[in-house]
Parts: sequence; structure tokens; C-alpha cells
Amino acid sequence: MIISITETIKQRSLYCLILGGILIGSGCSLGSEDAHKEEWIEIFDGSNFDQWTPKFTGYKTGENYRDRFLLRDSLLSVRYSEKDNFAGNFGHLFYKDPFSHYRIRVVYRFVGEQMAGGPGWAYRNNGLMLHCQDPNTMGLQQDFPISLELQLLGGNGTDERANANLCTPGTNVVMGDSLFTPHCINSTSRTYHGDQWVEVEALVLGDSLIQHILEGEVVMEYRSPTIGGGNIAGYKQEVYREGNPLKEGFIAIQSETHPTDFKSIEILNLCGCMDKKAKNYKSYYVKADNSSCLF
Repeated sequence: MIISITETIKQRSLYCLILGGILIGSGCSLGSEDAHKEEWIEIFDGSNFDQWTPKFTGYKTGENYRDRFLLRDSLLSVRYSEKDNFAGNFGHLFYKDPFSHYRIRVVYRFVGEQMAGGPGWAYRNNGLMLHCQDPNTMGLQQDFPISLELQLLGGNGTDERANANLCTPGTNVVMGDSLFTPHCINSTSRTYHGDQWVEVEALVLGDSLIQHILEGEVVMEYRSPTIGGGNIAGYKQEVYREGNPLKEGFIAIQSETHPTDFKSIEILNLCGCMDKKAKNYKSYYVKADNSSCLF
């Protein structure tokens, strides 16, 4: 059963994420207001993307090929020149820190026309890559990182097309009680046509549960991600350890072939100090890192 992860409370939002059921509501233990106040981190705040690292197929980590990732009008944008033609050089932009248990919230839109020669499936297609491998471990010719892709998808103005789908480059997941080995599966979302801004969220709890969320509703849910399944090329054999669980990783956005703008990217870390006596205790943490406690 899928349970909504957000409940609005008049005075404040109290979160109790209980593994095994993901019961969320107002039944948290009493404490200070600070203990319940969510501390979202703006990993893109409109000023720069200095803490992000690009990796393009065929190019070394850190090289922003043809400046396809750029800051424009306080937006993190993916752009292609009029003379660009698709040559298989997919790109990914990685945030500097890995996370294991967190919520991520992204506001994005598609604009303009797809790059010449881009594959049909990449029309109005970008991705929020979760639990990514370290970009420094990618092969020079690797096309996609080992990761879980929350697809960001736009409609063509006519046909239906689900958003926040799941694709699995170099990974497998469990859906329901079954191992899911195909590459992609559609969510239950509606279609998002045009150049509208869209807010998408994911709840990521290590390797126990991942949810894709649109307009406050869970449209995709899966668990137990592991390395496997193929669907990537050019990876290093020593990194692709089939069957290994994916419990944490980096976050990345894509440069496939369609111009995209990102207005904001925020993280709520759910891993931290769970000692109630500490100054930085948070009631919504679900994984303890008591080495970070401050007294």
C-alpha cells in the first residue's frame, strides 16, 4: 500500500517516518519547535552551480562539454547551440555530496526545441538521477551512471505521457514482491504539456523504499535497488558489481538532447543526530548519525 508522505498541520508539520510502514503524521514525540522544523538545503539556489561536477560521454570528468550546463537568469539550464547535432555525448551534472536517506524537491521546465538528431525518446526528457555512482568512477565512454532515474518528461501537446517514470541504468529494483528487470516503467501521473513549471519530489530511504511524488501524490514506488540489469555502456568492470545493494549515492541531472531549466533543487536530509538531548536533534530523521550530534 502506498501512503502519502505529507500531511499539513495548522501550526506546524510534524514528521514521523517509520520504516516498514512509512507512517507520517502528527504523532511525533514532543520537543522544541526547532526539533520539528525542516531544514531544507538548497543545493542549487540560483546563484551558481560551483558544487556540481559535469561528466559527458567521451570526455573527462569535470569538462562541461560546449558549456551545455550553464547559469542563465538565475536558472540552472541545459542548452544546445543551433549547430549542435547529437553524437551520443550524453551529459550528467553531479552534486558534490552523496546521500542515503532524504527527500529531494525539484522545480523544472522544458523549453525550446530538441537538439538536431536527438533520439525520439529524448524529446522533452531529462532525469533526476538518484543513488548515482561517483562521477570519478565512470568510464570515459560511459553513457549513463549506475543509478535510479526519476524521469522528468513533458508531453507533445496532444498525446498522453506519464511523468516521474522510473528507468534503471545499471540497476534492478523490486516492485511489489517481484524483481523488476526491464529498463523503464511508467508511473501513474497525468501528462504535463507545454513549458509550465513542474515541482517533483522523491522520498529516498536507503535501499528500503523510494517514492516518486507529483502534486503531493505518490505516482511510483519501489524498493531494494541493486546493481545489475545492464542498460548502460562503457562502464568500468570493477565498479559494476552485480547484485550489490544501492544504499546511497550521488544526485545528478541530465543533458540528453532537450533544453531544460531548473529553478530550484532542494534536499531534506533524513540522516542525522537522533539523540534527543543534542542541540541538532531532528524529529524527522529516520537514520541515525550520532557522530554529528552537538551538545
